[in-house]
Amino acid sequence: MTTRTIDTAQELAAFLRSRREGLDPGRLGLPSHRRPRRTPGLRREEVAELAGVSTDYVVRLEQGRGLRPSAEVLAALARALCLDPDERDYLFDLAGHRRPGTTGGPAADTPPSLARLVDDLSPLPAMLLDHRYDILAWNPETARLLPGFDTLPPSRRNAMWLCLLHPEMRGFYADREQTLRDGIAHLRAAWAAHPDDRALSDLIAEFVTRDEDFARLWSKREVSVNGRGRKVLRHPVAGAISVDFEILLPLQDPELRLLVYRPADEESRACLDRLCATTSTS
Repeated sequence: MTTRTIDTAQELAAFLRSRREGLDPGRLGLPSHRRPRRTPGLRREEVAELAGVSTDYVVRLEQGRGLRPSAEVLAALARALCLDPDERDYLFDLAGHRRPGTTGGPAADTPPSLARLVDDLSPLPAMLLDHRYDILAWNPETARLLPGFDTLPPSRRNAMWLCLLHPEMRGFYADREQTLRDGIAHLRAAWAAHPDDRALSDLIAEFVTRDEDFARLWSKREVSVNGRGRKVLRHPVAGAISVDFEILLPLQDPELRLLVYRPADEESRACLDRLCATTSTS
């Protein structure tokens, strides 16, 4: 698989097939008297009927024949396939119908005001990322929390690269599988929204080539943008730290993301305090 240039027609075809095959006909109340199913999921004619389009049109879409469905047809397909909001956005992005607030252009520069905000959030670890997961700004607490972060060249200051390929962070996330699933689902959404971003495509190609877990999860075509949650971090010095995270999008810079970690309990707060105090005086 190559991701250097996005073939949106082929990706749209593969995405529609994967979502059709993943649906349970019983969930949609389809009649049980129809002929036995040889493959999982819905048949193309069933999707066509639910979406109000011809079966031939669905066939041509799934064969990647370069059709450009309208926004109305995409909305009908999204309903027929029971897509969630993130999957719907992904479908629209692949078809070239950008959702409001998405520019699809290159990564934004770091506004000085946001860089100062990251610093002002101390003692909470905070960082500013772009749609590629490049880390554009961070405060001292973030540098202390991420093992070996200060030693990395600027080209490797990328949250996904750290998780996948940085040796010091291989066991950093207690649930590495879920962390990868969440990150890859976000990255796939960004990939569709920025089809002309060569740096992003090259980054994904590197991950697919160098990490088997990434390649396996990328092929599932999961799409999701998760703005909050909880993670357990295994720091080599401070031990286990449970953090709640929030991802905020600045109104004037929607391509950027402000990530803030907060200790999830008093024990984790004490671990973070000790880590930052020890490092600042060393």
